[in-house]
Amino acid sequence: MIGSSIFLSLQISWAQQTQKQLDKIIKKWAAPDEFPDHIILSATADPTQSIGVNWRTHANNTVGYLEIGIAGPGPEFRINTKAYPAKRTLINSAEASKDGFKSSFFEVQLNGLKPNTLYAYRVGNDNFKSEWHQFSTASNQSTPLSFLYVGDAQNYILELWSRVIRNAYKKAPNADFFIHAGDLIDTAHDESEWNEWFAAGGFIHSEIPAIAVPGNHEYRGLNANRPRDKPELSIQWDAQFGFPKNGPQELHKTCYYIDYPNLRVIALNSNRAIKLQAQWLKKVLEENNKKWTVVTFHHPIFSASTGRDNPELRKYWKPLFDQYNVDLALQGHDHSYARGAIFENPIVVNRSDQNKELMGPVYVVSVSGGKMYSVNESGWDKFGAVQEKNGERKQLFQHISIDGDQLIYRSFTATGELFDRFELLKQNGKNQYID
Repeated sequence: MIGSSIFLSLQISWAQQTQKQLDKIIKKWAAPDEFPDHIILSATADPTQSIGVNWRTHANNTVGYLEIGIAGPGPEFRINTKAYPAKRTLINSAEASKDGFKSSFFEVQLNGLKPNTLYAYRVGNDNFKSEWHQFSTASNQSTPLSFLYVGDAQNYILELWSRVIRNAYKKAPNADFFIHAGDLIDTAHDESEWNEWFAAGGFIHSEIPAIAVPGNHEYRGLNANRPRDKPELSIQWDAQFGFPKNGPQELHKTCYYIDYPNLRVIALNSNRAIKLQAQWLKKVLEENNKKWTVVTFHHPIFSASTGRDNPELRKYWKPLFDQYNVDLALQGHDHSYARGAIFENPIVVNRSDQNKELMGPVYVVSVSGGKMYSVNESGWDKFGAVQEKNGERKQLFQHISIDGDQLIYRSFTATGELFDRFELLKQNGKNQYID
């Protein structure tokens, strides 16, 4: 018995030492060096003439700048580039995360760009620079546009989510922006998970502007040993994203709106200050003169999975969506798929009907990561909504295109098969829903 106890103790000790070595390797992998990494574009309030650019380096780098010029077919475009100094933020995640460390984050907000123009840019300092990346500003005319949308990446990010975002890019390499509907990672302040998210997307993050909202997993206590303390927004969020600051001051870079010539995208934070955001949202919708309106947030108005209801959102936000004819609500959180709407005359609606008239937006709940929940088969009937399509155990991405009076929505599996599709046709300010 004594020999068995000694052997068990040796096994435990060996396992602990092995885990420590693995943790050390992972932390080293997640940490920045002198070269810029985590380069990402963020959509700004007016994407026809501005964009946000963020990146990260070793904490010892105190100076950074961005070089940019109109892209050309050969290397000569570099002759006419301009340099812009970056704002530096030092982030120390050592206390908030068990794999934490110090990093320098840099941000440049570019304004005065030419609409509908392809730019090349790189970031860094005098000694260490990134490769040249390219992006296009939005047109200042009501031309066709398209965008991608995914729900929770969250789990198995580099292992499984990578194939989703990469296949989404293959399907729509010229998408105008990319919506991430919360729970980008699982543990709010975790450096290795954020590094997975950036590694999975690679250059896609640096060439298609992001629009992201925080999910509940972007909130956690600031002490890694007491994660259930007062939840705070991911310590990296503000420094690594360049989203607009046109929302409530209390919800800096987590509640905002973005205007394209024919589309307003409204990002909401479904974790905090729901009633306050309703007051802000009413004003933003009242003043909205765009043909199309899309809202995105994490927790669904109508949940797709069992035991995940959000009545406060229905009380304060849904009436505004209905009143101001919001077209599309893009959500996450439930780790399954559902799509449906409320109809003006639900008594005569059935699944074979065409040209159904809507009251409020089409609601979508989707998941892109590897964690899956089962669909609640009872649907949305008790809320007066019709669930037109649902699914489970599928990693999905969505491509939405807008051209004049028509919006086309398509959902694809991680392997590229079409999973769901519908159209909206806008006539006299009202949407006809073609399933």
